[in-house]
Amino acid sequence: MTPGVTPGATRGATTAGPGSGPGDGRRRHYADFYDGLGSDADRTSRRPVLAVVGNCQAESLRLVLEDDDLRTVRVPAVHEWTADDLGPLRALLPRLDLLVTQPVAAGYRGLPIGTRQLLAHTSPTLRQVLVPSLRYAGRSPHHVLVHPPHLPQPDPPVVPYHDLRTVVRAAWAGVGQAAPPTPRLTRAAVLAVAADSVAELRRREAQHGTLVASDLLEIAARPQMRTINHPGNDLFAAMAVRIRAALGLAARPTRLTRPLLNGLHAPVEPAVADVFGDVAARAGWVVEGAVVDVETIEAAQLRWYEGRPDVVAEIVGRSERQLAHLGLVAPRSERWTEAQPSTER
Repeated sequence: MTPGVTPGATRGATTAGPGSGPGDGRRRHYADFYDGLGSDADRTSRRPVLAVVGNCQAESLRLVLEDDDLRTVRVPAVHEWTADDLGPLRALLPRLDLLVTQPVAAGYRGLPIGTRQLLAHTSPTLRQVLVPSLRYAGRSPHHVLVHPPHLPQPDPPVVPYHDLRTVVRAAWAGVGQAAPPTPRLTRAAVLAVAADSVAELRRREAQHGTLVASDLLEIAARPQMRTINHPGNDLFAAMAVRIRAALGLAARPTRLTRPLLNGLHAPVEPAVADVFGDVAARAGWVVEGAVVDVETIEAAQLRWYEGRPDVVAEIVGRSERQLAHLGLVAPRSERWTEAQPSTER
């Protein structure tokens, strides 16, 4: 994964189209962002103002950082920004005292909103920390997210995650052959995929100079992940401790009690339950509180892949190592090996 920010799998607010401006609901939800923070006359007595910029994880980080020693500003997820958001954004940035941001590539989505581009509009006294986007497949070894800029609308139906078992079946169907039997997930495969996830996060931490979080994803840490890119509260709380220290803020335990990013829970394979030992195996997805069986999702996604060979090719082309860990074999065809090594969002 090269520089960029990974978008969340679920979208909270409705995204306004270019030139349309935010809708009333969106403006109310992000009132401080769109309507400003009040008069500058209050600056000498107010609490420091903090914003968090990034994907779906950014708002959760803001919530666990929030306390009475800060004023936090709710900001739309960066993958939802349009040209209409540039004015409010440039009005907000110089008024921030504290900024937490995931690495964002320059010119992301055709807008001047890369990390360095944002910092050019901030106060000289700003305290800022870069944090990595957390993505971890140890608890969901068959799942991947693929969001390269050249690939339009790459999320499949029902749940916005690709299961490599389903992708391989689609790849074989695309060349007119039946897929070989799917191997049973083993403890060794879970450990191998988990180790790769941690190694990839370490690489991105070093590349971007972010706060270190990779140790929180080691098996011994029992990382709490609802999906491959939706951490649970414990992981966000641990990140908040490190962020506060990096910003020079007093250590405070989070006061938040409601579960974060709780709309989707991936299935738990028996081998995963065995490795982590802190959760029981569960066959289905949990989508907004309702269990959805994997067969329903697989059928819907197989139909979708029939019309999206570009997505199948991209996933197969960039998942060679993960497929090997899982014992999955895709057909050897140029159609499935031409994935572009492009920037992940």
